[in-house]
Amino acid sequence: MPPRRPRLAPTPARGELAASLLALRESLGLSEDYPPDAVAEADAAARAVPLDPAASGLADLRDVEFLTIDPVGSTDLDQALHLERTGSGAVLHYAIADVPAFVAPGLALDAETRRRGQTMYAPDGRIPLHPPVLGDGAASLLPGVDRRAFVWRFVLDDGARPVETTLVRAIVRSRAQWSYEDAQQAIDRGDAPGSLRAMPWFGAQRAERERERGGASLNIPEARVVPVETPDGIGYDLEIDAGVPLEDANAHVSLLTGMAAAGIMIAGRVGILRTMPPADADDIAEFRAQTVALGIPWRTDVGYGDYLRSLDGSPTARAVKEYAAGLFRGAGYLAFDGDVPAENIQAAIGAPYAHTTAPLRRLVDRWSLVVCEALVQGRAVPEWARSSLHDLPAIMSRSTQKASQLDAGALDRVEAALLHGREGETFPGVVLALRGDGARVQLTEPPVEAKVSGLDAAPGSAVQVTLVTASIAEGTCVFRVATPMSSGEQKDG
Repeated sequence: MPPRRPRLAPTPARGELAASLLALRESLGLSEDYPPDAVAEADAAARAVPLDPAASGLADLRDVEFLTIDPVGSTDLDQALHLERTGSGAVLHYAIADVPAFVAPGLALDAETRRRGQTMYAPDGRIPLHPPVLGDGAASLLPGVDRRAFVWRFVLDDGARPVETTLVRAIVRSRAQWSYEDAQQAIDRGDAPGSLRAMPWFGAQRAERERERGGASLNIPEARVVPVETPDGIGYDLEIDAGVPLEDANAHVSLLTGMAAAGIMIAGRVGILRTMPPADADDIAEFRAQTVALGIPWRTDVGYGDYLRSLDGSPTARAVKEYAAGLFRGAGYLAFDGDVPAENIQAAIGAPYAHTTAPLRRLVDRWSLVVCEALVQGRAVPEWARSSLHDLPAIMSRSTQKASQLDAGALDRVEAALLHGREGETFPGVVLALRGDGARVQLTEPPVEAKVSGLDAAPGSAVQVTLVTASIAEGTCVFRVATPMSSGEQKDG
């Protein structure tokens, strides 16, 4: 099969798209530029923070053959892993970038990271949480260089259940940087290093543990914007990519660590959790009724997670998953110091959970790591972390909302650019869900999600819609239900 030709916005539209994306950033108050005093602090920390185990007083774990697995081109590497099978299960080492070593509490860099909250991703570049000298350099777990890390060590039984957990600060050295695609290909060929060869076993076992605790993963493939080099500059394409199996296994490493971190903080009665309330009984009943209407009924003797895992990739199953996503609402952060709140579960995971594995890209993880390491080592939690825990939920809520606005706004603008000049064309699609006086429709090609007023068709139905307008500046596309041609028009055509 020949390679798919990228769908690109017409050349005249690309300048308008670049201007629209820049305007979107400005409207959200997003800037890549860091305050000079914060940059100066980052530069100084990159030079001064010791990486020698003797000088730093940290454990020397450079003999552990860590590797990283990330999307192609990543430079802000938060995590590195080493997984070794044993006769009774496995031993997992999971190194997380030691960002707290480079950010002094209460100074300019700390203040700027609190203002940003998280790394923001846009088609025309990312707005990083940390200056590149740290995020892409001194604090990133790049291959072949010594780096500081919080290292989790899990002794796992034959079901990948942790039977022993430790956490230390250490000096590590990653051996290789893998992309998901290259790592999956090496696994499939059978010539992957031991850590990668063990990942399918780990992922399968952790998925079974998820099933046992009632957790569920939707894994809905979503359109993503990818840059494409062209003779006249950078263009943008849309892809819907379900990923490779290794991505799910790698996600379970992070989930395992987040659950371990939550358990440590709950036992220590201080920390911050990522929570989500259970679905409302009425919402569950409505969802069950929708599955019947869509022809894929959720039987009462089947668990929610098991039902979702049984769904295939058909359009109707996609529509079911869209409805299921409505049950996953109300995610937030819960800080505590003293009494542990009773409602501390992340319902989609089916257990208490904490964000703790992405400190280069997410502010809250810096606190989780510091709190957990202090508790594990029997030391007092640093006062700067303890006193500011309750500031984090508002900071993260604000930055998450802004990230969602950037994601949605950028996708809307790229979709409009791809469709610019095609007004009047009719596109096939599938109804995902009914919304108000219309429906959400996933176009087949290009993979644009359209909102179509006046469309009354059951989710999962195949439909035809016609593009009326596509505004790049506003990031809007207006569609109408296609009008079937008369037999005379068809003959004339």
